Amino acid sequence: MTTAPGAILIAAGGTGGHLFPAEALAHALKARGHVVELATDERADRYGHDFPARKVHLIAAATVNGRSPVALAGTALTLGRGTLQALPIVRRLKPAAAIGFGGYPTVPPLVAARLCGVPILLHEQNAVMGLGNRLLARFATAIATGFPNPGGLGAHAGIAVHTGNPVRPPVVAAAAIPYDPPQPGGTLRLLVFGGSQGARVFADLVPPAIAALDPALRARLSIVQQTRDEDLARTRAAYAEIGVAAELAPFFTDLPARMAHAHLVVARSGASTVAELAAIGRPSILVPLPHARDQDQAANAAVIAKAGGAWSFPQAELTPERLAAELTTLLADPARLSAAASAARTVGRPDAVERLADLVEAVAARRPIHSQGH
Repeated sequence: MTTAPGAILIAAGGTGGHLFPAEALAHALKARGHVVELATDERADRYGHDFPARKVHLIAAATVNGRSPVALAGTALTLGRGTLQALPIVRRLKPAAAIGFGGYPTVPPLVAARLCGVPILLHEQNAVMGLGNRLLARFATAIATGFPNPGGLGAHAGIAVHTGNPVRPPVVAAAAIPYDPPQPGGTLRLLVFGGSQGARVFADLVPPAIAALDPALRARLSIVQQTRDEDLARTRAAYAEIGVAAELAPFFTDLPARMAHAHLVVARSGASTVAELAAIGRPSILVPLPHARDQDQAANAAVIAKAGGAWSFPQAELTPERLAAELTTLLADPARLSAAASAARTVGRPDAVERLADLVEAVAARRPIHSQGH
């Protein structure tokens, strides 16, 4: 059966950081009467079950792992194979526009869209533009940005529009819950999560930090922590040894609600995490992923920390003792936590998804794009 023309093709890598804002956009477009199709990679099995697409197309993709000629040739071959897979899909769909959410898995479907004459919109979530989007920028009609004036735009700043980072409907619902600061002598709710690439460091760091706290403070803690499968047993044992209540799991489907319930969050600083913390308005200790090629997480953390909504620490400097000291200071100061919660909200852009949907419709209609916020 031939698909009717006019669908919006969304291309996103199969991790939560890419799929969650793409999912938010898909919901907004669907509410406006658009048909959405998703091109992604096989990792989407974990995060993409609720994606409101008519169909999900799995496309071969690869990232650059190493700079040797063999590694680069392998990546190029895989991306070429993905483009050949994507071409007949794009020809059949005849989408009105294609939007990519960054990362190498977006390259094959967007190159295929370009070859078929489909207008392209890129969304850059981070405070510094990633390599995948930099490669594709020359083909784009417009570039939507999650942060104002991200690094790496270069000659493409003239087509950049600051929309903000879209957040999913559960985040919007959680954002309606006001911050409830800790009460004297009451339970202290700590949420710890690291995203798909970064939970192990917290399995190493947080339990010994909690062990180093004053026993009276430690007794008040209730901890929810995302922990990789391979780290679950040792992390559970570490908390049991010090007598702290901790709920551990590799993935929480209701993470936005848990953010809203937390007094303090300890997390990585991926773009979606920062966007969700800002939308919901929760104070956080952020530990940027240290080995990222573009140091995008450090740039993201700097934005919300500068606003007063978070405290950012390089991983190399955050020992268990340092984290214990920070937790002791912050959890003893409800007024400071409340002020940080309010400051975090100033970074959020609640209308981001609607602004991005407006831009998608403008690109699809081939209307002129006017740079905003740069």
